[in-house]
Order: sequence, then structure tokens, then C-alpha cells
Amino acid sequence: MKKQYAVVGMGRFGSSVAVTLFKEGNEVCVIDKSTEKIDHYKNAVSYAVIGDSTDEETMKEVGIRNFDTVIVAIGDDIQASILTVLLLKEMGVKKVVAKAINKSHGQVLHKVGADKVVFPERDMGERVAHQLMAAPNVLNFIELADDYSIEEMQVPKSMEGKNLRELDLRAKFNVTVVAIKEKNRINIAPDPEEALEMDDILLVIGENKDLEKFSHII
Repeated sequence: MKKQYAVVGMGRFGSSVAVTLFKEGNEVCVIDKSTEKIDHYKNAVSYAVIGDSTDEETMKEVGIRNFDTVIVAIGDDIQASILTVLLLKEMGVKKVVAKAINKSHGQVLHKVGADKVVFPERDMGERVAHQLMAAPNVLNFIELADDYSIEEMQVPKSMEGKNLRELDLRAKFNVTVVAIKEKNRINIAPDPEEALEMDDILLVIGENKDLEKFSHII
């Protein structure tokens, strides 16, 4: 279902979020004080506004309360970031997601009302680190919680031709295959009797310690 998003701050993070949301078929409004940035992205989103997000009148004119979610992606001005989140919540915005550049910034954003705080630089760094430490057949790593993740894993030679039932990964490693990418489709209900092929990619969920053990043993 099409949703309405507003993105405040069109730096690397904000522009990436805005363009991706728009490409996925959502209505996206972007707001930034920079005329140059707004001119650059005005054709890549639904509409673009030059303005100060800490100014209540500007935000009223945008109709900011009507958006399902507002993403505050201001990265170079912590004060503006905090004041924007505070103003949005005071104006009755339903959901505010805010970018933080460090732990202290994130704590303040939570205190002034942000519904969700994200740390893009930290999260990307952690993701890259996990990928560097992972076994060669691990293609991707997605953290779900502090202790749980999903790994995207190429079927190793040791599992080729075997099926999920005989591998019995849950009993042996305490991990679960939730889907299998097979050529151009994703099978979200894999047949436990179907033999795995080398080109298959497994989506495996479990505790981080179990995933690490599993990916290195196989």
C-alpha cells in the first residue's frame, strides 16, 4: 500500500532513503535548506521543498502532520536535528525516525520524542565488520536484534545434493532456514525433501553465536 513519507535533510543518508522510498512507489516529500540539493533531487521524488525544518510555519505549509512517517536525516547540525524532532512531535506527527551521529545524540533524540533512532554509519560499519569476519560462503548479514540475525549464505559443497530434512540444521546447529533463493525466485516455504543445489542461496536465522559456529563448520 502506498504511503506518504517526508525526509528532512538531503545528505547521503537522507537522499538515499528518499529516492529508495519513491522508487518503491511511495509518495515522498523532501525538505532541505539547500537550494542546490533540492534542485538536484526535485525530479527524483514526489515533491521537494526549500525550507528550515525548525520553523513551525514552514512545516505547517508542508502539511507535515499528514505524513505517515517523517525521517529526520540531518547529520551536520545536531541542534537542528533535535529541534526538528521536538517540533514534529509537538505538531502531532505520528512516527518520527531520526538519524543520530553518536550515542549521546541518539539518547537526546529519544528523550525529545523520536519513535526510532538509527545510526547509519555505525550500523554500516558493524555490517561490514561482520562480512569481513564471516566464512567465504556468507554473502550478507542482517541484524534483527542484539543477539539474532539472518545470514544470506551460498550453499557450500558439503551440503550440495542433500535436503533440509537430512541436514537437520535446527537440531545440529540451532539455526533455521527460512527461505531459499533459487535462480530468479525466492522460496519462502522450502520443501524439506528437495535437494539443495550449489547455485541456491539460503536465508538462515538464529542467534549470532550459533550462526557464526554454523557458517564456519560447514
